[in-house]
Amino acid sequence: MAGRHYTATSTTFKPRSPALLFLLAFLTLTLLFYIFSISSSSSPPSTRHVITSLNPNSNIDYSFVTSLDKFLTKSPRSTTDGQDTVSGTTSVEDARKLDDLIWRNENQRLYDEAFYPAFSALKVYVYEMPSKFTYDLLWLFRNTYRDTSNLTSNGSPVHRLIEQHSIDYWLWADLIAPESERLLKNVVRVHNQEEADLFYIPFFTTISFFLMEKQQCKALYREALKWVMDQPAWNRSEGRDHILPVHHPWSFKSVRKFMKKAIWLLPDMDSTGNWYKPGQVYLEKDLILPYVANVDLCDAKCLSVSKRTTLLFFRGRLKRNAGGKIRAKLVEQLRGADGVSIEEGTAGEGGKAAAQSGMRKSIFCLNPAGDTPSSARLFDAIVSGCIPIIVSDELELPFEGILDYRKIALFVSSSDALQPGWLLTFLKSVSAAQIKEMQVSLAKYSRHFLYSHPAQPLGPEDLVWRMMAGKLVNIKLHTRRSQRVVKGSRSVCTCECRRPNVTSPGPLS
Repeated sequence: MAGRHYTATSTTFKPRSPALLFLLAFLTLTLLFYIFSISSSSSPPSTRHVITSLNPNSNIDYSFVTSLDKFLTKSPRSTTDGQDTVSGTTSVEDARKLDDLIWRNENQRLYDEAFYPAFSALKVYVYEMPSKFTYDLLWLFRNTYRDTSNLTSNGSPVHRLIEQHSIDYWLWADLIAPESERLLKNVVRVHNQEEADLFYIPFFTTISFFLMEKQQCKALYREALKWVMDQPAWNRSEGRDHILPVHHPWSFKSVRKFMKKAIWLLPDMDSTGNWYKPGQVYLEKDLILPYVANVDLCDAKCLSVSKRTTLLFFRGRLKRNAGGKIRAKLVEQLRGADGVSIEEGTAGEGGKAAAQSGMRKSIFCLNPAGDTPSSARLFDAIVSGCIPIIVSDELELPFEGILDYRKIALFVSSSDALQPGWLLTFLKSVSAAQIKEMQVSLAKYSRHFLYSHPAQPLGPEDLVWRMMAGKLVNIKLHTRRSQRVVKGSRSVCTCECRRPNVTSPGPLS
């Protein structure tokens, strides 16, 4: 016999009930699902979060040079023109027609979308500017960045400065990427101007400032200015809904006054007046963005093995202009103190290695004002897991409507810091428990300061648009008011007389 055969009349086999068979099958499937779930989540949730959120991998570029190489290889020049972008002078009638189309679109969204505009994805129109304002400047950097002898008058490597202020590249590269490749869902690129909430101007002001001859650069600025101001959308709002990246404080200075109503992307406000004229910048209009960090991320593995034996670390140029003069005074006090490491240096490759090593060995990193209230050093400290000690009374910080910097940094007034012995006494009074808590927060916050392509959720590009969403209703308010208020009327709202920000150290918590 090939095998035993059973029939319904067999005395050795009784068919089981369908309910029992179903129960056994269900229990088997449940057990298999449980085993699979355990094997796929063997690492703790917190570890998985760090690995997926913070660690660079082969599919994400965090290096400006690496990302730019791929970008230019893939799309070396603009291949299409914006459907609605114009290249000649427009009339008042053109602006009026566009305004009517925008009103129709906004009115429809108001009635169709329950939470418009508060919880709708931002719709951004990206101008298709001539290549001399965009791709040609990126190629200029790409073809010359290896020239390390190219320095500013104060000795800083020019191409490293461009990388630190390359926010214009990271935002633009994400906006114009195919939608299927983008990860950010809170901002959508539109190709018709009447659909747009905001308009992005993709002009690389920092590259042109540093890599072009002075008069040639000024001429290019004037051309860019004329090109943008010829657009119907600009004339409709006088630029109030236009985003202009001017992240280096020296860039675009010769024509800024003509675009002061636009939304500027800045490293800080510098209310001292050394870099921005009164009335040009203010928080209600503009947005502060972080510098691109000069050091590598100290990831979970790095943090676990890092031996922080230095109390306070600083590396940088000690002599600065304007508000940065406090550096020399602090160094005079701190140099030679036990547990303090003070080094003179700049941001070249050797400087990067030295700064990275020093920050990863230190508990606290000193962040005094530079020529402007901010510096890239703050963001180097954050991604290094080194608690920033901020001595800069006029500092504005990126994304402060979303992030609470008191959880990751200590703020010290200049007057307190300059009292002999005060700063070290203060740092030694910080408890081990608070240090540990702030280090944990630093590891969590690092992802908010890592520019990348593709742009990552909760990365700086993402937070830019979250902050912009908070400004949108106010932008629309001032645009509409400007269209109906009599020019020169005293009822026109401005923010030019607001008092400058002064940072308070606040209570130690």
